[in-house]
Amino acid sequence: MIGGTGTLGRHVVADLEGRGHRVRALSRGSAEHPVDLRTGAGLPEALAGCAVVVDASNDQSRQAARTLVDGTRRLLEAEAAAGVGHHVCVSVLGCGRVPIGYFRTKVRQEAAVTEGPVPWTIVRAAQFHELVAATLGGPVLPLPRVLLQPVAAADAARAIAEVAERPARRGWVEVAGPEVADARALARTWRSVTGRRALTFPVPLPGRLGRELRAGALTSVRPDHQGSATFTAWLERP
Repeated sequence: MIGGTGTLGRHVVADLEGRGHRVRALSRGSAEHPVDLRTGAGLPEALAGCAVVVDASNDQSRQAARTLVDGTRRLLEAEAAAGVGHHVCVSVLGCGRVPIGYFRTKVRQEAAVTEGPVPWTIVRAAQFHELVAATLGGPVLPLPRVLLQPVAAADAARAIAEVAERPARRGWVEVAGPEVADARALARTWRSVTGRRALTFPVPLPGRLGRELRAGALTSVRPDHQGSATFTAWLERP
């Protein structure tokens, strides 16, 4: 499991272990299995004996392509050498429609996977409740008109674990939450449940970016896996 200590990764690790699988959580900071996708350091040793690799690595810096694109190619080469039979890449729902830098990098990462030497499945997941709540956590909230279908990280992890247990599809799997909501409605929900105050104001998004986000580029009419926890229920959890 690449990125096994992150918001999503820790849930995937726990879910797979709960299903009886032996899981290695790989990251640069791992004491037992340190790896670095930007250099390839540690990959041969960490992947020895692994049957499936789930890649939930993330990088939103200006050097993201070094990790997500070049690093994916290094990872796949190491997997092929180690005899890994299934590569599960965690991507973003709608990344092919939204013209911003990070999403373009995710599309390039997907291309590296589909062109690589290891049988693969790509899981495109909607934004996590955790990310939405963190975005709404400030005292001032600029809110564009964006349709979202957020999903709890634990629900997404369950879907990813199921994908990892099955043979490689050489195709895409979509994961989204149970409800589609405008970002402004989510902000109202967040304020109502948490009792916190925030100054909100609308932000126009011009051009193709605005059109795609208003049209629901980050949502799915019929996702392959649909989470059960709404944003409200997730906020109200104990």
